[in-house]
Amino acid sequence: MDLPCVQWQDHVAQKWTGLDPELKEHFTSLLEVDDVFKYTLTLTTQDDLDFVQSVSAGYSVQKDTEQAAKCRERGNSSFKSRDYTAAALHYSQGICCAPQSSEQLSLCFANRSAALYHLQHYQESLDDIDKALKNGYPSHLLHKLEDRRTQCLKHLSAGRKAKEDHHNPASKNNKGPDREGPLTFGICPQAAVSFSPEKGRHLVAAERIAAGEVILNDRPYSCVLIPGMEEVKGTGGREDTERGVLLGMEHRRCHRCLTETLCPVPCEGCNYSRYCSASCQRDAWEEHHRWECPLAADLMVMGVMLQLALRVTMKAGFKNIQMARDPIRDKHTKSEPSCLSRESGDSYASHASYYGDSYLSVFHLLHHLKRHSPPLRFLCAVTVATLYLKLSKAGPPPASWDLSRPSEGNNQSQDEEGGIADWSSELWLLGSAVLRHILQLMCNAQAIVTLQDTGATTTAVQSSREIRIATAIFPTLSLLNHSCCPNTSLVFSTGTGADPSGSDVSADLSESVSEDRSTARGVTVTVRAAKVITPGQEILHCYGPHSSRMVTQERQRLLQDQYYFLCQCEACTQQQQQEEGTEGTESREQKSDAGNLHKSGLLCCKCKGPLRKSSEDRRIEFICSHSTCGHRMPSSEVSHRLQGIRVALEEAVDLMEREKPDEALRLLRRTQCQSGLILAETHPLQGELADATARAYATMGDWDNAASHLERSTVAIGSQYGEDSIELARQLFKLAQLHFNGGARGQALSVIPKVRHLLCLHCGPHCHEIQELQAMENCLRG
Repeated sequence: MDLPCVQWQDHVAQKWTGLDPELKEHFTSLLEVDDVFKYTLTLTTQDDLDFVQSVSAGYSVQKDTEQAAKCRERGNSSFKSRDYTAAALHYSQGICCAPQSSEQLSLCFANRSAALYHLQHYQESLDDIDKALKNGYPSHLLHKLEDRRTQCLKHLSAGRKAKEDHHNPASKNNKGPDREGPLTFGICPQAAVSFSPEKGRHLVAAERIAAGEVILNDRPYSCVLIPGMEEVKGTGGREDTERGVLLGMEHRRCHRCLTETLCPVPCEGCNYSRYCSASCQRDAWEEHHRWECPLAADLMVMGVMLQLALRVTMKAGFKNIQMARDPIRDKHTKSEPSCLSRESGDSYASHASYYGDSYLSVFHLLHHLKRHSPPLRFLCAVTVATLYLKLSKAGPPPASWDLSRPSEGNNQSQDEEGGIADWSSELWLLGSAVLRHILQLMCNAQAIVTLQDTGATTTAVQSSREIRIATAIFPTLSLLNHSCCPNTSLVFSTGTGADPSGSDVSADLSESVSEDRSTARGVTVTVRAAKVITPGQEILHCYGPHSSRMVTQERQRLLQDQYYFLCQCEACTQQQQQEEGTEGTESREQKSDAGNLHKSGLLCCKCKGPLRKSSEDRRIEFICSHSTCGHRMPSSEVSHRLQGIRVALEEAVDLMEREKPDEALRLLRRTQCQSGLILAETHPLQGELADATARAYATMGDWDNAASHLERSTVAIGSQYGEDSIELARQLFKLAQLHFNGGARGQALSVIPKVRHLLCLHCGPHCHEIQELQAMENCLRG
């Protein structure tokens, strides 16, 4: 949940344990966020501030010439090995670390211009040449830059500049749905906001919604890039371990719009934040980074949730928060509705009100104060109180919190020398708002995910995996309740392609429109119907625990622990009905597994019949379902065999990463012989083995065998995720690529229509995969 670092969690836990029982009881009895913040502020001491300072000292965010030189050396090493993408990223890190107007800064810009030149990003190379000269590039090396400038201009004039949508563009939008025309934000006319005490605010179909139809487009009110997430595209496998740590998500994506970029614009104050353009840098600075920059290391200690809550509060400003609070001033005594959904509004919110993407939509999300455990409440409250005190010591309050001029729209103070008014007693509202939002985010934060290509960049057919790159709060998406078998599909896009205007905002909040339209531009989510949704049916998406990946009891436990409701979705209800309808004297655990484990793909090693799990006499084992066999296998033996297969699979993948596909293939063949003794074709591990084998054959250019094994993997994926799933679509897309590369015209043309149908269903008709399919089909049909 993007909580603070372990050291800070332990510190606050010790503080909670050592708290006087009366103080602890009083804290636990507080039922209003305002009261919790005010009281916690009295419990927060200088020791807490000092502890944060001591831990944050381990996070280097200051400009450092020596560190910049080390980054440049790593870039030179990558450049010599002709890994120009890695070189550009290393030089970019050096640019972010180098002090302004330093020689290291000029050298890093010059070297990055060379890497970009080899990547055919000629205009970007020219820009870096200008920046190198501006920052005092050594005169005795000027001839190198002038020669490179001449070559760049020659390529540009000849029309050979690499196109943005091909050849690894320096800054590119993430692989999301390609759009025709401006994107319209909000909910489609066929859907409507509804309310019930059990579900709170939620979305239902007002009319029939066809499969694949767009239900809503939304953008985050705020988002925060997740640090430390690796995103490496190389050929070195384990040899790239050090590089992988360096080239994390925070090093290659804009910290505002999440665009992937090889040549970021650095923050002038810290070495951490970077942006895809000067405009993104300016927007981030005005909205939040001018307040985050001095506390960058502290925010890393306090966690992503705290930083996101702070950004929401800074962006909203005192006036918007006061407007949101006004309707509830006389209603504090009312209790929250008995709603277990995370998406419902507060008790004082209009039951079915929809505020578009304005701050009101965020403000009225449930914070679940009474359902969070006292230790978690205390952790959040002390963290926010500590941040509040550090902010008050760092300087004057943000312009959006200037209480001396609440009615003025201009954010600039008239007294530039004296700064904005001092932190007054009323500014506790800022801390209370941050606490409110961090409590909301525990249940309402949305992970922004994207597909990352895996394996060597030279592989003819790329595999991919879904990775989490940011945490965000989406005002409209938060209306959707959870289902373990959702009727929607989500696609995220990043970059500058989204039209930042066009959303419906409440007429009486006209002054907040400009604030809302300056949201993280280009970061969007599109929700489509994954199946036909009939009028009156609720529109649902999955919060994480999915019926295709997790058994019912585990899903319900996770949802109860994090979101405070017992899931009764279609998948969970069907499972309960199966348990109730199971006849005989089976134990409760046997009944619980009866509906799932017969599909798990575990086979009896004697008769090849399906195995089922049993816990008779408190001894867990697997029993053959065939009454004529009844063979038993200890759970430990099954686990040992599965673990052996997983280890071998990981070794084989590592061999391919190190460009040893022949060795990988031999290992995979041996492993498949072993897996066939216990795994059916529908088992997920069997699918992974077949996929890895296909990849090995494809690397060696054996397209026929690659396609044969990939077809086997689609059986397992279709069984696990469903025949209309996005997971199957991605696997069939790879199969179409293999048939195309192998010249198997008939097989390719037979697969392409199904892939196109599934991709249209989940990603829309303009996604880049469909465009690639169309190009393949055109080529095959001549």
